Amino acid sequence: MSVKIIKPVPSDIEIAQAAELQPIAEIAEALGLSQDDLELYGKYKAKIHLEVLEQIKDRPQGRYIDITAITPTPLGEGKTTTTVGLSQALGAHLGKKTVAVVRQPSMGPTFGIKGGAAGGGYSQIVPMEDFNLHLTGDIHAVTAANDLLAAAIDTRILHETNQDDTKLFNAFCPPNKKGQRHFSPIMFRRLKKLGINKTNPDDLTEEEKRRMFRLDIDPASITFNRVIDINDRFLRGIKIGLGPEEKGLVRETGFDISVASEVMAILALTTDLADMRERLGRIVIGNSRSGEAITADDLGVAGAMTVLMKDAIMPNLMQTIENTPAMVHAGPFANIAHGNSSVIADQIALRLVGEDGYVITESGFGADCGMEKFMNIKCRASGLVPSAVVIVATVRALKMHGGGPKVVAGKPLSPEYTEENLDLLAKGLPNLMVHIRNARRFGVPVVVAINRFTSDTEAEIEMIRKASREAGAEDAVPATHWSDGGAGAVELAKAVIAACEKPVDFKFLYPLDWDIKKKIETIATEIYGAHGVEYAPEAEAKIALYTRLGFDKLPICMAKTHLSLSHNPDWKGVPSNYLLPVRDVKASVGAGFLYPLCGQMRTMPGLPTRPAFYDVDIDLKTGRVIGLF
Repeated sequence: MSVKIIKPVPSDIEIAQAAELQPIAEIAEALGLSQDDLELYGKYKAKIHLEVLEQIKDRPQGRYIDITAITPTPLGEGKTTTTVGLSQALGAHLGKKTVAVVRQPSMGPTFGIKGGAAGGGYSQIVPMEDFNLHLTGDIHAVTAANDLLAAAIDTRILHETNQDDTKLFNAFCPPNKKGQRHFSPIMFRRLKKLGINKTNPDDLTEEEKRRMFRLDIDPASITFNRVIDINDRFLRGIKIGLGPEEKGLVRETGFDISVASEVMAILALTTDLADMRERLGRIVIGNSRSGEAITADDLGVAGAMTVLMKDAIMPNLMQTIENTPAMVHAGPFANIAHGNSSVIADQIALRLVGEDGYVITESGFGADCGMEKFMNIKCRASGLVPSAVVIVATVRALKMHGGGPKVVAGKPLSPEYTEENLDLLAKGLPNLMVHIRNARRFGVPVVVAINRFTSDTEAEIEMIRKASREAGAEDAVPATHWSDGGAGAVELAKAVIAACEKPVDFKFLYPLDWDIKKKIETIATEIYGAHGVEYAPEAEAKIALYTRLGFDKLPICMAKTHLSLSHNPDWKGVPSNYLLPVRDVKASVGAGFLYPLCGQMRTMPGLPTRPAFYDVDIDLKTGRVIGLF
C-alpha cells in the first residue's frame, strides 16, 4: 500500500495516525500464518503462538541482519528508524519477504524525555501509541513476576526469623486430614540440589529438615530489586520493613525500571517455555550466610513466575507504516543487560521469511554495547549466525566525536552540526572506523547506513563513504527513510542484499571456558581500546565467589556507558591508553551472563523538569491519543 509523503514531515504521531493499517490477520497471512496461529489483541496487533516454531522448524532460514550504530549522541542516531526503513525498502519496494524485529520500549522514557522507540517519520511501527505504551502487557507481566520473587525473598526472611525448624517444617509440609505430608512439586528441585533422595517429608532427619527449609538468606547479599515501569528517581534507594508487622526487619533496597529486570533478560534469551521455566528457577537473589547461592527455585516461586510469563513469551506481531510485518518482543536494557529483542522472535521470523527472505533485528546503543552482546551472548543462546551488520552513522555524531560542542537532548544544535565542517567530521571518523573493525572481528560483512539529515552536504557524505570503505565496510550508503519512507532506503537495501551474498566466517570474541578476568580483559582491550583492566576489591571478591559457585563459564555482559567507547561518557572519539575500571561484578545466572560494572550504572531513570507527559492527553471526542511525540 503506497504512503502519501507530506513535506515538511509532520510529527510522528500525526504520520502514524494517518497511516492506512491492514488488519493484522492479513499481515500474518502474507507470512504464511493462519488465524489459528495468532492470539489477537484487537484488530492491529496479535501474539504468535509458540507452536508455530515447531511447525516450521525444518524450513530453511532467511538472511539475518543486525542493525547497530557508532557511539551515539544523547539524541540517538536512528537505529530503529533505519531498521524499519530498511525493512520497508526490502519488503514494500524490492519485493523481498522481510520482517523487522525490535525491542518493546519501556514506558518510563516515553513519559520522560527520550520519547518513544517505534522509529520515526515515515519509518515507524504502528499503531505507534500501542507500541510505546502497554502493547499486549508483556512488561507488566515481567514486573509482576519480578516483584513476586522480590516479595518472596523478604517474606522468607521474616518467617525464618520468627519460626524454629519444626514450625518451618510444619508450615511447608502440613499434614492433611489423614496425617500425611507431601512435598509440593517445586520442592523436589531443592531436594535434588541438596542431594536428598527422599520423597516422603516424614523421612527427613532433623538436619535435613533444617537444610531443606531454612534458607538463612544473608540480607546484605541480596542483589534482587523490585521494579516498576515508570521513571521514579525517588525509588532508587528505599528502606523496607518499616511496618509494625514486619518486626523491625528493616533493610535498604531499591527499584529498577522494569526493563532492567533479569526476568526481562530471560524473556529475551529463552528459546521455549521449558527453557524459560529453567532460567527463572536459576535466578540467584543472593547468598545464604554460609555462602550458598539462593535461587528462585529455592524460594519455591519460579513456577508461579512462569505462569505470570506464559503469554509474554509469545512474540507480538505488528506492521510498519508501509504494511510490512514487524515483530516486537522483549526489551532488556542495553547496558546492564544485552539490549536485544528476543531469540524466539528471530527464530520464528527467519523461518517464516524463508531462504530468500530477510530478518532485520536491532541491537541497543552503539556496536561496542548491543552488537558485541548480540554476537557473544544472543547468538550463543540462539545458535543463529548473522549474515551482515549494518552500522548507522550520522554526520552529527561524527562531528561530536571530532570535538564538536556538547549535544544536549531538548536543546538546539550548535552551528557546527548544521553547517558543513569537513575538518571536524574528519577528526570524528575514527570512531566509525573502530566500530567497523569491531564488527568485522566477528567475521561478518559490514554496511554503513548514513542516516542523512537535511543539513548534511554531499562533501560530508562522500567523506564518510570513502573512510568506511577504507576501514573494510562493503559499502556506505546515505538513506532518507525518515522523510521518504522505504523509498529513501532502497539503495541501502541493495547494498545489504549484496553484503548478504558475501561469505561469513562467524566467530565469537572469546570461548566460554576462559576465566572471568580473561573474558573481561579481551572485551576491554579488543572492543573498547583500553590497555588493561583494574578491579576494585568488591569486583575481585565477586570474581572469586562466582568462580567458586561455578558461574565462571558464563558469557560476559559489560555494563558501561553507551556515550563513549570507554567507561567515561565524556571521552569521545576513540579513547586510548587507559585502564578500564571494574568496580563490581554481578550475576544474572537465569539469563545466563555475568555483568561487570564499569562506572555507575543507573537502572532507574529520572524525570526531567518538564517531562514529556505534559503534552500527552486524549481527545475526548475521538478517543485518540494526542501529544505523543
